[in-house]
Amino acid sequence: MKDTHLNERIHVLDNESNVMTVIKDIAMSGLQEEPFYVLDIGDIVRKHQIWKEKLPRVEPYYAVKCNDNLIVIEVLAALGIGFDCASKGEINKVLSVGVDSSRIIFANPAKPASHIRHAAAMRVETMTVDNENELHKIKKLFPTAKIVLRIRCDAEVAQCPLGMKFGCDPLDEAPALLHLARVLGLNVVGISFHVGSGCQDPPVYYRAIRHSKILFDKAIDLGFKPYLLDIGGGYPGNKGTSIDKMADTINQALDEYFNTDAVHVIAEPGRFYVASAFTLATCIHSKRTVRGDDSSSGAIAHNMYYINDGVYGSFNCLLYDHQHVTPLPLKDGCGKLIPSSIWGPTCDGLDQVVENILLYEMELGDWVLFENMGAYTLPVASPFNGFPVPKVHVVADESIWRFS
Repeated sequence: MKDTHLNERIHVLDNESNVMTVIKDIAMSGLQEEPFYVLDIGDIVRKHQIWKEKLPRVEPYYAVKCNDNLIVIEVLAALGIGFDCASKGEINKVLSVGVDSSRIIFANPAKPASHIRHAAAMRVETMTVDNENELHKIKKLFPTAKIVLRIRCDAEVAQCPLGMKFGCDPLDEAPALLHLARVLGLNVVGISFHVGSGCQDPPVYYRAIRHSKILFDKAIDLGFKPYLLDIGGGYPGNKGTSIDKMADTINQALDEYFNTDAVHVIAEPGRFYVASAFTLATCIHSKRTVRGDDSSSGAIAHNMYYINDGVYGSFNCLLYDHQHVTPLPLKDGCGKLIPSSIWGPTCDGLDQVVENILLYEMELGDWVLFENMGAYTLPVASPFNGFPVPKVHVVADESIWRFS
């Protein structure tokens, strides 16, 4: 194992090791009682290779909000990826690992004044805007900023729609905001959109890129020199998912509307890079068995398992990110499948992880794994009721570690 300058331990995997063997070693050591994550750096690197293959024209700017783990940021920085930051705290975290400010876009259309001043001080010049008040604010606080106008173009089906909160109407509001920016003497350098996190409507990218082209032309007519197209996020990252259909639509639209090297195309993937890289291991600390109506038979009607992480910790994603999780017992089961539920550790009756599922009988001290836990989990987790946020153990294939 090696230490990074971030003082985190790296488990270097040999030919006989993998994520599962590391989880088993930690869980079965007898020294571990708290929940923990295993982060597979190789998974992130492989995702980047997929991105470059499927979307060669689109430079990724990782959405830090999705998972701000410092090892993740450091690995992505080593891969040459840019960063989408939404606050001065995220900007500081990215800068702390040596990323140049030119590789950051301040992609929050509603920014506190102190954060704009901080961006100016740190030379983070590129930022998104979607309303006239924000334009006036930037004129006052950072008049030399490079402004990217964010338009609204929501997917019909998305895990987390964003159009209700952010983005101006591309037909009516956007032209007026371009005109106002010109009057204020601001520098509009491009157009951005975000179809919604976890998008399931690939054709929406085509519509949004077409709208962006119309607004590029309007900006040029007003005397601006736009060069940046930000196609936002929405790319799935769980195991078994694919960005192929999205990539096909995006590439087709770019070829049709932005077939020039003069336009720099970026995107803001978050979950695509980290969702499948994190596996969560939890331990059953309590169990309640509910018997059937015929108490004389002693038949089990339902098992209630209480694990050491819940909706106030990693599983906040069930509430805020509309995710669905599947428990994977670490030990192989046998016998009869029993209706079961899984609950978090806090005193809140709403702290339920899985409502109803068939599982083999498990006992106290058994471990239950959850895959695809890298997106919108740790950044939102809290130590409510005194239960700690899980620690992250980092693993890497030997070849990947030599690269990093």
